[in-house]
Amino acid sequence: MNWASIYRSRLRSAEEAVALIQSGHRVYVAGNGAAPFALLRALAARASELHDVELIHGPIFGENPLSRPGMERHFRLNTFFVGSADREAVNSGRADYIPIHLHQIPRIFKSGQVPIDVALIHTSPPDEHGFLSYGVECLMTKAAAERARIVIAQVNPRMPRTLGDVFIHVSRLEALVEVDEPIPELERRPATDVELRIGRYVAELVDDGDTLQVGIGGIPDAVLAHLKDRRDLGVHSEMVSDGIMELLEAGVITGARKTLHTGKVVASFILSSQTMYAYVHNNPVFEFHPCDYTNDPFIIARNDRMVAINSALEIDLTGQVCADSLGTSIYSGFGGQVDFIRGAAAARGGKPVIALPSTAQGGTVSRIVPLLKPGAGVVTTRADVHYVVTEYGVAYLFGKNLRQRAEALIAIAHPAFREALERAAYERGLLRSR
Repeated sequence: MNWASIYRSRLRSAEEAVALIQSGHRVYVAGNGAAPFALLRALAARASELHDVELIHGPIFGENPLSRPGMERHFRLNTFFVGSADREAVNSGRADYIPIHLHQIPRIFKSGQVPIDVALIHTSPPDEHGFLSYGVECLMTKAAAERARIVIAQVNPRMPRTLGDVFIHVSRLEALVEVDEPIPELERRPATDVELRIGRYVAELVDDGDTLQVGIGGIPDAVLAHLKDRRDLGVHSEMVSDGIMELLEAGVITGARKTLHTGKVVASFILSSQTMYAYVHNNPVFEFHPCDYTNDPFIIARNDRMVAINSALEIDLTGQVCADSLGTSIYSGFGGQVDFIRGAAAARGGKPVIALPSTAQGGTVSRIVPLLKPGAGVVTTRADVHYVVTEYGVAYLFGKNLRQRAEALIAIAHPAFREALERAAYERGLLRSR
């Protein structure tokens, strides 16, 4: 039977496809812009028929119908990264969070530590050889789909056909559900004055020919906006966004000096605009890989002059970085921060950067603090931190003692909090007696 016949024979409605899921199953759900919402809605409609179904996934943006109050009697969500759709469920105890470095997640599927019964994925239509692309997100999806007993694909003509290690053949799928729905977009807002100032300081650390890792949000966008006069930048990143596309179009990003995948933009997922989704469709400049490749610190370190730019919720005066929680409240996850901080630190000429505004809550709270909030998680240890950037400058902490770190961080804190931070540092013994 040829692939087209297999495809037609396995076409199902969303309701028919999710009927394959039974009580007690562990179900992997693709996340980010590839969340298969048609399948999730159909599965939610079956809630009364099911119990003890575990859903394991990465961040889901938008509304997850399976995280609504009452659904926990039927579905238990278990997430590697807490997105907006599941934050309330996790913090109220109706869902669970798994702290783990992103590059390690595929390993727990491949090893069988976390066996997968069913994988719900979201793909492009098949090409002329019967291969479907994972599109805007391959992260951990490839490993989950390869290990799952049953794979159900939501097939969408609006899903871009990305290139790289991102394909699954029609014959591997138990059911296919055709949908025609927009891929979720990330609304891009203008950078604030604070973010632009941070972006300028970070950009000063970037030289011609460097390879970049950036995330999403105002600070990464501000950094990219300040790099328009650079030449031959490269990209090896967990994700890419509109700012990368703009620098490619401007000839700033060429990848010509990359020491790994020369000329290619390497990434694992996109969460961006429809313009960006159209830009990556069948575009050989982009090479997508699962996160056990893109985020492997040893792979990252093969990029000479790797500049990794990550963020934080708060940082204490010794350099401990909290990036996944607000006290005991889980806000996000480990993601790839430590992967890239350590990979960049090991790269020849690499620069690991933590960039954050000096304050939060409208300037009423300092993000540079004497002590992390009770219950706050340390994502990046003080031994891993090199550069810390706020809108007030750059602090270089690597190889510095605790006193030097406190002095450097106080110098880039908001002026309104420096005196209090200095006093706390003396009381803690980080600074010498007056």
